[in-house]
Formats: sequence, C-alpha cells, structure tokens
Amino acid sequence: MELANRVQTLTPSSTLAITAKAKELKQAGHDVIGLGAGEPDFNTPKHILDAASQAMYEGFTKYTPAGGTVELKKAIQTKMNNDHKLSYDLDQIIVTIGAKHALYTLFQVLLNKGDEVIVPTPYWVSYPEQIKLAEGSPVFVDAKEENEFKLTPEQLENAITEKTKAVIINSPSNPTGVMYEKEELLALGEVCLKHDIFIVSDEIYEKLTYTDTEHFSVAELSGLLKEKTIIINGVSKSHSMTGWRIGYAVGEKQIIKAMTNLASHSTSNPTSISQVAAEAAYSGSQQPVKEMKEAFRERLEKLYEWLVEIPGIECVKPKGAFYLFPNVKKAVEMNGFDSVDDWVAALLEEEKVALVPGSGFGAPDNVRLSYAISIEQLEDAAKRIKRFVENHQ
Repeated sequence: MELANRVQTLTPSSTLAITAKAKELKQAGHDVIGLGAGEPDFNTPKHILDAASQAMYEGFTKYTPAGGTVELKKAIQTKMNNDHKLSYDLDQIIVTIGAKHALYTLFQVLLNKGDEVIVPTPYWVSYPEQIKLAEGSPVFVDAKEENEFKLTPEQLENAITEKTKAVIINSPSNPTGVMYEKEELLALGEVCLKHDIFIVSDEIYEKLTYTDTEHFSVAELSGLLKEKTIIINGVSKSHSMTGWRIGYAVGEKQIIKAMTNLASHSTSNPTSISQVAAEAAYSGSQQPVKEMKEAFRERLEKLYEWLVEIPGIECVKPKGAFYLFPNVKKAVEMNGFDSVDDWVAALLEEEKVALVPGSGFGAPDNVRLSYAISIEQLEDAAKRIKRFVENHQ
C-alpha cells in the first residue's frame, strides 16, 4: 500500500521518541531519569480543576462553536490587553486543540505550494514538518550560538526571497530557552514590514521567564507590526495544562476566519470542558503560575551550575521556558563517539539518563535537557552525566 506523499517525508518527533524509549526502560524496571519531557511536572491548579468539574456536572458537554466559546475568547481578549496592551475583536481569535493545532491550521490557510517560511535554527521539531504538510518550504537560517541562538536582522534580510511568506519567532524558545529583547524584535519587525511578510510569533512560554528582561510580543511594538503578526499561545505550559489541549491564535480577521472554517471541517471544536478550564486559568488566581515559575527558576540555576562543570560541555544560559540546550561536541569527541546521537544513546543505555539529541532541532552539536523534574532528580542526572563523560575519557 502506498501512502500519500505528504506523510512519507515526515520526520518522527525526536522528543516523543526519546520519551517513549525512556518509558520502555522504566517499565522494564530500570531507574531512568527522563530529561526529555516538554511539559511541567506540576498538576493543573485546583481552581481550574474545580471549574472543569462543575462544567461537567452542569452538562457543558456538548458541541461549542468551531472557533471556541465566546466566554473563553473574552478571557483571551482580557489577557492580551492586560499583558501586552493589545486589543483584538472576538473574530480575531480562534481557540484550537493546543498551540500545535493553531500552528498547523495557520500554515494550512496561509501557505500555497512553494511558499517559503523562514525558520531560525535551532527550531521546535514540528515547525518544518507542519510547513511541509502545507506544501510550503522551510528555509533554515542558522541562529548562531555565539549570538545566543538569536536571528539577526541581517540574516533575516539575506534569507528573504520573492517566495517568502512568513518568519517564525519563538520567544522564549524551545529548545534553547533564549528570549528576544524589545529592540531585537523591533529590528526584525522592520525587516518584515519592509518586505511585507508575516510574523508567526510563538509565545507559548511567555509566562516562564527568569530574568529582569521583560517579555515582549512583536505585535505590541507598533500598529503595523500587529497587522502582520499572528500570535500563537495557549495554557499548556503557563498553567500546566498540556493534556487539556487548549491553544489559540490571534491576528488578522481574514486569516482567523479561514482558520475557523478549516477547523469546522476537521475538528468541529475544542473540547467543551477544556475551554471552561482555560477560561478559569486566565480569569482566576495566577498565584500557581508564579509558584511554578519560581520553582523552575531555582532548578535552572542549579542545573546550569552543575552542567557547566562537566568537561566538554558548554551552555548558553537560557532566560525562559524550562530547557537547557548545551553544546556537547567537545565531550562527544573526547568520549570517542561519532555523533551526538550515538553519545545520547549510550548515555541512556549506560547511565539511564534520557536527553533529546539536538539533531531533531537542527543543531547536531547540542542536546536538550528539560528541568521539569525535581531538583533531586536533576542533581542525580547531572552526576550520572558527569560520571559517563569521565568514564569514557
């Protein structure tokens, strides 16, 4: 049986693959420390659970509008105004089944065959695959490690062609954790306005930042930039609601209308109960978000300190999300492995520590470590990695 061409070129998610292997070893009785997870290890806050439970018992278990309930859209309106002083009409908002679905749907309605989307590397693993599924072409631009993995205006300018439709900006970033500052976003935005291309601003980690530098959305920097920006966000990371699958996109009315029409023929609507939960996430207490953020901040400081002490490992210190993305090329060479992927596989086999190789993110010299586990486990993992490196010298 021959499958459709559009799926035959897909690359499986490296993050899901490493997580599955780690679970397999755990089920076999091994003491595995998984640093591959892309989700907080906290439960969803109680007031959100209570809202969802009440909605179920009150019978809110039917279809909703394809683009989301009016109540949740209003909560998103308020959130955007409070956080970024941005005003959007209800028909400029679509609620989706996670931020990933928002991105997928956006590329489906935005791209024609051959349209190019500039993707800075390292990139989140699904960006290029979703672009290809929409018959677009991802154009990779190496955001240099010496520049904290940030795309420069010069790089963006040089990558733009007559086929360029959009550029992706992910701040804070998965996998690097780096965050663009206001001036950097403005400079990139000016290039986009000059060439009349869209900005896909993935802001899913905006609430998880650990420096005095304030998070900015490129859309809030000018009215013109707002018109050319589609913001992607959701409650998965900020409120520890990954399994609830609620994301959203805000932007130009014609784009959002097309996304809503497509959703009506593909998913019908996001889960009704999850929408009530997301509404409670935004309208209720934000104290659990602050507490989770502080826990991540403490873990970051500790893990970063332990990691950079290991021979052959160098790391740009992240400013957000919950990942470290160290360069392990020297350690790999010192340990006698042919590639980072081989080094990661051996580390999992020998020390039962699961990392995600950077090859899946377009950065083959790096690995991604998630610190969405306890400090005790992180310390143990760092010790195991150090022992592994030293044993192979």
